[in-house]
Amino acid sequence: MRALRIIALVGFSSIAAFALWLVLVWPPPSWYRTHWPAETAFMRMRQRQARAAHDTTARYYVPVPIEATSSWLERSAIAGEDDAFFQHRGIDWHSMRLALGYRRSAFAWAQKADRDELWRALGGAWAHRERLRGASTITQQLAKNLYLSPSRNPLRKVKEAVIAYRIEMALPKQRIMALYLNIAEFGPNTWGVEAASRRYFNRPAAALSMDQAALLVATLPHPLSSNPSLRPGRTRWRQQLILRRLRGERIEVPVEEGEEKPPARDSVPAADSLAPQPDTLRVRP
Repeated sequence: MRALRIIALVGFSSIAAFALWLVLVWPPPSWYRTHWPAETAFMRMRQRQARAAHDTTARYYVPVPIEATSSWLERSAIAGEDDAFFQHRGIDWHSMRLALGYRRSAFAWAQKADRDELWRALGGAWAHRERLRGASTITQQLAKNLYLSPSRNPLRKVKEAVIAYRIEMALPKQRIMALYLNIAEFGPNTWGVEAASRRYFNRPAAALSMDQAALLVATLPHPLSSNPSLRPGRTRWRQQLILRRLRGERIEVPVEEGEEKPPARDSVPAADSLAPQPDTLRVRP
C-alpha cells in the first residue's frame, strides 16, 4: 500500500511540475507581441554545437516587421508549410486526421462509429509516426523554435501542442507569422528572412521576388544541408513545387525524412486566397 502511495505521489508531482512548467514558460507568449526574441532555444542549441566544434562564426540575425518583408514570403510559407494557417488555432486537426488515417469526416464522442474509428486509427499511430511528425503547423514550429528542441520525444510534442495553443491565444496571426519568418533557420548561422535574403540574394527581404521567396521557404526543411548555396538543385526542386501551389495547382509538397510539415490537404488555395484576412491585426514592434 505504501508503495502505491509513493507511486501516486511521484506521478502527481510529475504532472504538477509539468503543469507549472507550462504556466511559467518564459518569456510568456504575450511578451512577443511587442518584443523580438534575443535568442531562441534553437539558437542556443546551435551555439552549444558551435562551441563544441570550436566554430566562432558570428550569428546573423536581423528581425524585421512583417511589413518590411515581401508579401511572397508569407504566401510561400503558407503554401509550403501550413495552408490552413488562417483557419486553425494552433493545431490543424484536419491534417492530424489525415496523418492518423481517421476515415470519417467528423467526430463526436456520442457516436459509437466515431469512437470505434478513433480507436482503430490510434491503434495504428505508431505505424504513421512519420506522418504525425509531419503534421506540425507554423504555430507549432514557432513554439518548438522559441522554447523547445528538435527532439522526437512524445512529451516534447505535448509541450509543443500546449505552447502552440498559448501562442494562438496571446498573439494575432500576423504576429505569429512575423515571428516565424524572423527566427526560422535558413542556413549555418543564418536566422530569419532578412539575414537570409541579404546572404543569398544580396537584397532586403522587402525586395524579394516570388521565385526568391519560394526558394527561401524551400530551404526550411533542411537549412544546414540544403539551401540556395548548398545542394541548390534539391532546394530548387522544392521551390518549383511551392511555386506551382502558389499558382493554384493541386499538388503535394512531400514530407521528407526529418521534416515537420503538414501533409497535403484535399485542395490547395491559389495565391490570392493566401493573403491575410481583412480583419487580421498587424502588430508593428
